[in-house]
Parts: sequence; C-alpha cells; structure tokens
Amino acid sequence: DPGNSSSVTEFILMGLTKQPDLQLPLFFLFLVMYTATLLGNLGLITLIGLNSHLHTPMYFFLFNLSFIDLSYSSVFSPKMLVNFIAKQNIISYRGCMTQLYFFSFFSIAECYVLTAMAYDRYVAICNPLLYNAAMSPRVCCNLILGSYLMAFSGAMAHTGCMLRLTFCDANTINHYFCDILPLLELSCTSTYVNELEVFIVVGINIIVPSVTIFLSYGFILYSIFHISSTEGRSKAFSTCSSHIIAVALFFGSGAFMYLKPSSAGSMDEGKISSVFYTNTVPLMNPLIYSLRNSDVKLALRETLSWRKF
Repeated sequence: DPGNSSSVTEFILMGLTKQPDLQLPLFFLFLVMYTATLLGNLGLITLIGLNSHLHTPMYFFLFNLSFIDLSYSSVFSPKMLVNFIAKQNIISYRGCMTQLYFFSFFSIAECYVLTAMAYDRYVAICNPLLYNAAMSPRVCCNLILGSYLMAFSGAMAHTGCMLRLTFCDANTINHYFCDILPLLELSCTSTYVNELEVFIVVGINIIVPSVTIFLSYGFILYSIFHISSTEGRSKAFSTCSSHIIAVALFFGSGAFMYLKPSSAGSMDEGKISSVFYTNTVPLMNPLIYSLRNSDVKLALRETLSWRKF
C-alpha cells in the first residue's frame, strides 16, 4: 500500500492564486476554457470520424491529438475548478499519484504525436510521390503505438520515482495539480535521484521530438523555397503553419517549466507557464487546426448540411 510508505495520506492543492477576489472570475474563465476544450476536441474527433475524405494520415494523427488533448485537460481541470470555489482543495495520496501518472502519460504522448505530424508533413512536401508508401496505415499505426509506448515508459518512470519518496509533515502543494516539481519540494528524503530522472526523461521527451521537428521543417523549408509557383509555396506554408504554432506553444511552455534551474520564485512563475500547456494548448489546437484548415471547414459544412437535410 503506497499510503503506508508515507505519513502523509492526503495533500492540499494551493491553487493558481491565493487572492480571494480573483477566485470567482478565474473559476468562470477556466470553466469556459474547459467547456470550449471539450466541445472543440470532441467536435474535431466527430468530424474526422464521420467524414471519409478526412481518413488520411494527417487527420489520423489529428484525431489522436484531439483525443490526447481531451483526456489531458480532463486530468486536472475539474480539480482545478473545485479549487477556485472550495475552502480547501484536498486530494488523496493515491489520487495525487494517479493524477501525476496520467498527466505525464498524456503530455509525453502529445510530444510524440506532434513529432509524427511533423514527419507526415515532411513526407507530403519533400517526397510526395512516395507518400502513400511511406505513410501507409501500418506506418501510421506504428508511429502512434510508439508515441503511446514512450508515454507509458515516461509516466511509469516519473510515478515510480515519486512513490519511492517519503512525505512527512508538509502536505501543501504549491500548484493547482500534482505536478512533479512541487511534489519534490515536499519530500523529507533525498530527491537527487528524482531530479536526475526528471532531467533525463523530460530532456529526452522534449529534446528528441524538438530536434526531429526542427530537422523536418529544415528539409520542408528547403523544399518550399525550391517550389517555382507562388501559389504552391503559399499552400505548403499554409499546410505547416498550424502545426508550427501548436508545437511552439506546447514545447516552449514545457521547456520553460522543466528545463530551467529552480529558484525561490520559480514555482510561482511555473504555475503561470503551466497554464499554457495544460489549459491553453488543448483549447487552441482544435481552433488552430479548424480555422486554418479548408478540409475541416468543408467537412463541417457537409456535416451540418447533412444534419439539416
């Protein structure tokens, strides 16, 4: 029983802010954001599922990205909303470790799905004649399976290392969910191994996808500049722009949180930074990919017309 390895059986989540005047406005703000996230991602999943012309590798990856964002935001948003209106937001030890596991799983999975999407764009633009062979259903399924396997191993490493720590008296987490770094601050045993594990695992799961995406777009830009027609160049840029925005938001905020030296005020800064990759990115992804994508707009019009008919 993991509870027996620690004198702490529950934690108190401090939340995003201590100021009473901000609690209710923030509650309504994040409630609207979470509702929009659910509707946006569910809508995108439904559109891709119902429209056969969207059953392509690009939209297969987007389907998985929407599923991850939907699950990812649901890991901590309901608890975060409770924190704004409750006098004291308590989470059990088991609940905290479960939240940590699923947060780690879905965030790592998103890193690799975004990487798979970059590879898909690279093949589509740089090797269009080989696209059907290079992005066959088997290859796409293997890329997604690999993403989930990397997520599973990373989440197991984070949660397993956290379970080995002992929490004695301090049980107030300076965050709105059970994140790794705030939990490490509460441990009354050495966290050296955990800090090393976080640096290695987070480093791998940010640097490897980032380098892969960077190289993919390096080749993509090289190919785009060799396209003779302005229309072709504009279409290629338009295809990649949505993905670049999503990658910049997710990886930028994640790297700021985890790959910088800790300091006295770093956790408060980290809470603000984490809002981007926990709340803003799952909300923005369906908007980015729908508003900037003619295929999704067409599918939405066709679906609405069919329902009206």
